[in-house]
Parts: sequence; structure tokens; C-alpha cells
Amino acid sequence: MTTGRTKGWGGVAAMALVCALTLALALLLPHTQDNRTAATTNGQGAGTTEATLARADDCEDPEDRSLPPSTAEGEAVAAIKQRGYLSVGVDQNSYRWGYRNPNSAARTVELEGFDIDLARRIAEELLGDPNRIRFKAIPTNQRVPAIKSGQVDMVVRTMTITCARLKEVAFSAPYFLTGQQVLAPNSSPVEGYDDTLAGKRICSAKGSTAYEKLAEDRERGDLPASADISTTVPNQLDCLVRLQLGEVDAVVTDSALAASQAAQDPSVELKGKRFTTEYYGVAMKKEAPDLVRRVNRILADYRTDGGWKASYDKWLSPTLGRDSESATPPTPDYA
Repeated sequence: MTTGRTKGWGGVAAMALVCALTLALALLLPHTQDNRTAATTNGQGAGTTEATLARADDCEDPEDRSLPPSTAEGEAVAAIKQRGYLSVGVDQNSYRWGYRNPNSAARTVELEGFDIDLARRIAEELLGDPNRIRFKAIPTNQRVPAIKSGQVDMVVRTMTITCARLKEVAFSAPYFLTGQQVLAPNSSPVEGYDDTLAGKRICSAKGSTAYEKLAEDRERGDLPASADISTTVPNQLDCLVRLQLGEVDAVVTDSALAASQAAQDPSVELKGKRFTTEYYGVAMKKEAPDLVRRVNRILADYRTDGGWKASYDKWLSPTLGRDSESATPPTPDYA
């Protein structure tokens, strides 16, 4: 990672501007880079493409509902190989996850981060080259539509596996442990996800699990009735900008993203502990079970060969720590 990265207002504003200018741009980036264990399944044969994904009905543990790994090739994998590149929906403004580094030595502003590493690893395993990939910047609330419409083959964008989303898309086995947490100014009286949010304006991203949690807790009476959750934005980084401008009092988002934003701007900090347990997964079409199985095979290797850990140490260890509960990849339990 390049040192001397601009932090705080300047860095966030710059990334927000880049996001606004290039939100829908598809990019082909030419740079390479570099346990709940279950038995893996290889060589599933011709029946792989007709496998049935686990139903989301009566879903209790969505992270455990992905298909077992396989190296068998079906229609979805064959189509990607015939096309010659992998199309992946990503973020471009989440520091250390998927963001454009203005300090990059490259002539173009490169996408970098933990999710970008994973996407390149998938391209390398499927097509033999991590460069054979086209990234598309996808807003938080457009992740599912982008998959269902075929705009992208998959989304690798800090996307939480949930029962509701399993009704619309398929997920890989989990690749990261996280949970919701509160982000607020250092001087704020907010102490966490508790009664100190009374009367506070809270920002979350549209279509995010953060907003779903806020809405559910408001309905159940578990969130102070005076808390204002009406501010929602297309991209989570926009919440940090609103916070810096004083338009909201707190942000609710994934703890991993919140930690990265606190690293960008030392005037804000995480308040209290995470209050949910969630897992990120690679999202794909429900009609592509062979691709789901193949990605799970790639993830299994990525966990065991040191690739996952190397990426964590590079991108996330500075904000989450080497001994964080998230510093070890989740061990999958397949459907």
C-alpha cells in the first residue's frame, strides 16, 4: 500500500467525487496482485448445472446455505470462459475494501482493497489471469438488480448474506465476519447502539442490512422512538460525508467499514461494540449453481493457501488489528 494517503475531509471528499464521476463505468484494470471446514466436492459431472440451491424459506443461518465446492464446469462458467473475462460488481469508495487510490504509482487511479484482491483471485482461477476482469462500480442499493439483470457475473462488495437476499440471488460460502456498529464524532454523547441515540439523526445506506436493522428495531420498539432514521444514501461513504457536514449525528454500518472510515477521518470513532453478527459472501445468479460451486472451491483454496490472510494483513490489519475476531476467515458449513 502506498504511504502518505490523504485522510479525513480531503481524502473522503476526493473519493466521493471520484465515485460520482465514475459510478456506472465498467473498467478493465490491467494490474496483477497478488476454518467451519466441510468436505469439498469435486467433479460433480453433468448434473452440476441442474443442482438446486437451498431455499431461503424458514432460513435461520443464511451463511450456511451455499452449495458445496466443485471444479465441475457448467453453463455459467463456460459462458464466462467463452467471453474471455469476468464481470464483477464492486465498490470504489470503501477505504481498504474497494477504493481508488489517488497515490497509486500507476497512470490511472487503481482499484485496490480486500474485495478487489478476492475478485482478482476468482478471475485468475477461472480464466488463468487476474487481469481478465472488468470491474463495474455498483451502488449499495443496486447490487441485487445488477446480478439479476446479468449486468455482472457476481458482486464482491462487502455484501452481507441474508435470508431475504437468498430469495433473489445465490451466495458463496462466507468469506468475512462482521456486524453492525455505530460511528459518530469523537465528541458525541452517543455511546453505542442504545438509548444515547434518542433524538439523533442516523444515516445508513439504502438496501443495506444496517437500514433493515434500524427499521426492524424501530418497529419492535428496540430503538428510541425519537431516533431519526430517515436519512439514507446510495453509497455508504455518503453517510460519512453527511456526518462530517453535520447533517446527521451518527452512522450505522458494518463494523469493518466503520473501522476503515475512522482510519480515514480521526475526528470520528466507533461507538460501543458491534450489535449483530453478519457474514460477507460473493453474490451470483440463482440460476448459476456451477459458478457458485466453483467460487466456493476457489474460496476454500484462498483460505488455506495463505491468500486470504495475506490480503487481510495488507488491507485490514491496520484498522481491525491482527488479533481481531475478523482476522481469521469463517469456516464454511455448506447446505
